[in-house]
Amino acid sequence: MPQDFFGRIVYIVQRNGMSYLNGAANTMIIAVVSTFIGCLIGFAVGIVQTIPVDKNDSIIKRVFLKVIRLILGAYVEVFRGTPMMAQATFIYFGSAAVFNINMSMWFAAFFIVSINTGAYMAETVRGGILSIDPGQTEGAKAIGMNHFQTMLYVILPQALRNIMPQIGNNLIINIKDTCVLSTIGIVELFYATKSVAGALYTYFESYSVAMVIYFILTFTCSRLLRLWEKKLDGSDNYDLATTDTLAHTSGLYNYTERKEEHHE
Repeated sequence: MPQDFFGRIVYIVQRNGMSYLNGAANTMIIAVVSTFIGCLIGFAVGIVQTIPVDKNDSIIKRVFLKVIRLILGAYVEVFRGTPMMAQATFIYFGSAAVFNINMSMWFAAFFIVSINTGAYMAETVRGGILSIDPGQTEGAKAIGMNHFQTMLYVILPQALRNIMPQIGNNLIINIKDTCVLSTIGIVELFYATKSVAGALYTYFESYSVAMVIYFILTFTCSRLLRLWEKKLDGSDNYDLATTDTLAHTSGLYNYTERKEEHHE
């Protein structure tokens, strides 16, 4: 093995490059899929938490929504208030020991990261919905939309743009936090790095390579999400359409001349 630092880096990459690539691929698969599922969970929870309750509603609806909100609130607080590593160990090993549910490692990985992301996204979605001007909801109801239609066609498209940065943050966090899944045996980037470092006793060099790979993954995702946000913003300038007959006619109308003719 080379004696200089960069020589050892090259040696590690040449010998264990595929291990790093496989680990990085597993990391990205878990992060992207779990972020997507977590966003769906977050949207569902956030929408339920913002359903309006009026005093004229039936007692059954009010009690049902209150119970559901208590359950969802407990879910959000528990998974936001405990570390993902503890959640992974508790769910994967605890479900087998207590409930005799033997999850596969991959199912457990997607499940753990998804519900953790969903808890954070629920509060983000709730805040995004509440950030929309109430006049938008009132206008939608004024034209006959129900709550579901208002959310689907008016509120959520606007809220989505507001919460896009947080969705990107959750994806980047998940790319890094998949390393906790090494506790249940998932061979992601951190697990692969630990194996390389233990085999060659080159901890500093091995983890230097891992840090570079993590940075490349997160930086690339960050740039792509920025481009998506920019696309959602639309064009900076909009040209007014002047081909409409009514608009063209109104532009030729001379109020002063008509006013003088009226006086005559």
